Parts: sequence; structure tokens; C-alpha cells
Amino acid sequence: MLGLTISLTDRTLRALKEAAARRNRSMGSIIEESLERSGIQPYDAAEYIVAMARAKSRLRAADGMALAVEQTRRFRGGD
Repeated sequence: MLGLTISLTDRTLRALKEAAARRNRSMGSIIEESLERSGIQPYDAAEYIVAMARAKSRLRAADGMALAVEQTRRFRGGD
């Protein structure tokens, strides 16, 4: 496992230490879980999720792309 140095406010660091102690976990494992929950995952994990979604949707590639573009425009308010 690689190391990483990050800067946190005193308040955040104290909260992280308290959470780790309450849960009997390391601070690193809590940070890693938080990152994963916020959608930060390795490329191969994201690639797998996309492949599963494609398989379950049963859409042709062109139809899937058209739907993605439509939904993106709708989300961005560009109907």
C-alpha cells in the first residue's frame, strides 16, 4: 500500500480520529470508503460497472449513446 500526506483542518482531523476510534477502524480505511462512496474508483472498476450496465440495458451501442446524450442535455437544462 502506498502512503499519502494530506492536510486537514484540526476539526476534520479530530472528527476523523474520533470516528476511527468509535468504529475500531483505521483513519485510512474510513477515508478510502468515503472516496469510493463519492464515486472515486479505479478505472477497471468503473469499466466493469459500465459493462454490466450495458449488458443489463440490452440497448444497442447507438441507442445507448443517444439516450446518454438526451439525458445529459436534460440534466443540464438544454432540452
